[in-house]
Amino acid sequence: MAKILFVEDDAEMAETVSNWLKSEHYEVIHCDNGADAAARLKAQVFDLGILDWELPGMSGLEVCRSYRAARGEMPILMLTGKDSTADKIAGLDVGADDYLTKPFSLKELSARVRALLRRPAPIVSNILELGKLRLDTQKHRLTKDSTEIQLMPRDFALLEFFMRNPDIVFSSEALLSRVWSDDSDAGSDALRTSIKRLRKKLDDADNEDDSIIENIPRVGYRFRLPK
Repeated sequence: MAKILFVEDDAEMAETVSNWLKSEHYEVIHCDNGADAAARLKAQVFDLGILDWELPGMSGLEVCRSYRAARGEMPILMLTGKDSTADKIAGLDVGADDYLTKPFSLKELSARVRALLRRPAPIVSNILELGKLRLDTQKHRLTKDSTEIQLMPRDFALLEFFMRNPDIVFSSEALLSRVWSDDSDAGSDALRTSIKRLRKKLDDADNEDDSIIENIPRVGYRFRLPK
């Protein structure tokens, strides 16, 4: 089931579109302002974003720009009453993938959503290098300063996810849904144990405050970019 972040401040439209998408078997998380949407995108992983252009405070355009600047690759569909070519270009230039002008039919929205979700994922490299770490996902091999480090399969998968998404905060729920997606019984204890093992093998010092995996209180975890 694809997970969609839907950002719309018009309560009536938000309810109508959310119910329609849910009837199409999508999981929908709704926000009514740009600041909350930006926070969600930092803490969770989504398969698609549907952003209204005109939002209170932080606009949908600004949310999109901020997300792309943080190297977010989720496809984004902009919703707006603006229909000029200049406005469409502005939306596409900040990283939107598609553009739907209000008013629109729900069937057309569904077609746009399906098209965006069908797009192939970006080509992903088998070699990830950050600081002293080099991860070869094809050979399932991790080295630090050219010294090989053995990891359990789940720890390796978690490290790969972190290295593909450095300096982004993810909630425990987001990490579990992406790394433990095939294990419905996994919980926060499994995640904490995996992070503890990674810290023991990767950190230069036995100090959690300086760990390569940073704990953000009441939010989640972030893989620090090497200094």
